[in-house]
Order: sequence, then structure tokens, then C-alpha cells
Amino acid sequence: MSAGPGGPGGLLVVGDVVTDVVARHHGPLKHGTDTSATVRVLPGGAGANVACWAAHWGCSAVRLLGCVGAESADWHRRALVAAGVVPQLVVHPEAPTGTVVCLVDGAAAAERTFLSDSGASVRLSPADWSAAVLDGIAHVHLSGYLLFSPSGRDLVVTAVASARARGVRVSCDPASAGFLRELGVGRFLSLLDGVDVLLPSEDETRLLTGLTDAVAAAAKLSTLFPLVVAKRGADGALVARDGAVRARVPSFPVVPKDSTGAGDAFTGAFLAALLAGTPAEGAAVEGCRAGARAVAALGGRPPAGRRER
Repeated sequence: MSAGPGGPGGLLVVGDVVTDVVARHHGPLKHGTDTSATVRVLPGGAGANVACWAAHWGCSAVRLLGCVGAESADWHRRALVAAGVVPQLVVHPEAPTGTVVCLVDGAAAAERTFLSDSGASVRLSPADWSAAVLDGIAHVHLSGYLLFSPSGRDLVVTAVASARARGVRVSCDPASAGFLRELGVGRFLSLLDGVDVLLPSEDETRLLTGLTDAVAAAAKLSTLFPLVVAKRGADGALVARDGAVRARVPSFPVVPKDSTGAGDAFTGAFLAALLAGTPAEGAAVEGCRAGARAVAALGGRPPAGRRER
């Protein structure tokens, strides 16, 4: 692995930046009438969330390449800078910033349902990439949402090839089991040829292998990717390599408030720890710790203030 020219190795996240409208309803949704809820408008997006959690978890050099609309570009840029992330935002001349409405069940599980308008978030393309973006970078993380637009898929192929040419490690989070089904498993796997670390959810692990047992699924995926870290929510995480699960990492107990961004928090903290030299098993512990922090608060970003590591 190489940091390339320009100093110590940092993290480059390539992915989505969106505006989250988070509605935590305090009872069952009442169709056709009002339901009491706590509603907040917050900066979000899986890629942006991962970058912010990595910075919060102690990664001192985090950059984010994303695409936004002109109407909220300054707001998102300020939020990223405040979180310790260097924003490299492409402002699309026509498309508005992507918006996601998160309906969060106020019950104990804090389960959420998403209504997604991708907007500018899926407009990144190879034209927005150059070899210079890898200067000083030791790890590139790709948000799986890039795979759900033609230009994003082209960018993934470009970024992976560019990173491999520089000896830079690459990771990817599949991002959405629903979108993954639409894309197709075979197509997904071919697009990610050359990726070093895969960070799927438990559902995505099963979908990608056709296996119902989470442990067997993670083990099988690790025959296709050098390192697989399967996120299992309340059941913690699995670390697999070379066709076998090497560690089962427990979750941290927490009273859930909003599960939005919990997987992003895991990924960001995991990558920060990995870049700091922590073995994958220990980095997964940090991921679980961050995931617990995330579900205890509203929204997908870490709290403002001191860093965790």
C-alpha cells in the first residue's frame, strides 16, 4: 500500500452527499392524516457520513469527492469542514442536491424506511476524477450508491484502476440491498473486481452469496475479496478472509433512537482504525463502538466536538 506523493497517507471517500429529512414518528403511521413526529433537516449521504465518522474517529486527513446542487452546496461544504473533512464537491449546474426522507419508527428497534431522490448525488463521473486526487492518499473508499447510475459505475471502474496503479487500497460498502437486487449480483461483483475490502450488511452478504447463514455467507464472500467485514447491527460484525470467518465481534449495548447512518458510522470508524495500523479485528471493534454511538442519536453524522480517537 502506498500513500503516493504529498505526505502521510489519508483517506479519500468517493460517494453521495444528500440532505436528510429525518422524521421520527412517535406511533404507528396513520395513513391519510397526521402522525406526531420529531422532524429534522440534516446533512447526510452514505459517503459523506463515512467521511465524517472517519474524521471523528481520529483520521487526520479525510477528503470527500461528491456532487451536490447549487442550492445547498455552501451548507454541505460548511458541515463537512466543521466535521474535519476536506470537501471536494462538484456543483452540478442543473440537478438539485439529493434528498432522502427517513421515516424512523419511534419503537425500540428504531427501524427506518427511506424515500430517496438521488438528484445530483449520482451525477459523479470519470470527468470528475484525476490522478491527482490520490496524492497523499493511502486508502480509497467507494460508496455503493455510485453503482446505481451509469456515470457512477464508470467512475468506480476508473477509480479502482487508478488506485491499483498507485498501490492504494480500496474498499466498498454495497450501500443498499434493494438497489443491489436491481443492479444484479453478477454485475456488482464484476464492477468491484480489484477491491480489497468489502463492508456489506448482513442482508447484502446473503444476497451476494445466495446463502441464508450469515457466517457461511461472509466466509464465501471472502473467497472473492481479500477482506470481508460483514455488519450485523445488534449482532455485531464478522471479519472474514481466505474463505473463513476469523473473528466474531460483539456489538455494544445501547438504547436505539435512530438507526440512520449506523452502518456508515461503523465503516468510518473501521477505516480510521485500519489506517492507524489496527488489525481488521480490532478495527471492527471500533466500528461496532461507533455504530452504537450512531443509533443513540438522531441523524447519520457524529456529534460535534472532540474526536473519539
